[in-house]
Amino acid sequence: MIRPFAPGDLAGVDALWRICFPDDPPRNAAPVSVPEKLRVEPGSVLVAEDVSAIVGSIMHGYDGHRGWLWGVAVVPSHRGRGLGAALVRAAEAALAARGCPKINLQIREGNAAVTAFYERLGYVIEPRINMGKLL
Repeated sequence: MIRPFAPGDLAGVDALWRICFPDDPPRNAAPVSVPEKLRVEPGSVLVAEDVSAIVGSIMHGYDGHRGWLWGVAVVPSHRGRGLGAALVRAAEAALAARGCPKINLQIREGNAAVTAFYERLGYVIEPRINMGKLL
């Protein structure tokens, strides 16, 4: 079942992200990212639940110009069942309902499996240079 994030879900999302994103820096950890994301954009985090365990997540956002997806994760035991696609479609629907005309996302270079996943969902590689700055 895909549903909006609830306050009691943080430990489950944190455990999921530790499995799915083991190399992420501490600033991207769920206890840091999720509360701040919800403070800025309530309702922008969705989870997938199986019985009483969090098995998937996605965060989405819209800045008035384009939408973004991140934190897309499915526990390995539940992959290949369409859950990731369902999470992406749910986020796409939420963004479309807000008038979002285009969605962007970032994938680590060389992650062929994730690139193929998004290509199956209609996303295309756009030649860009990604830049960032820590504040």
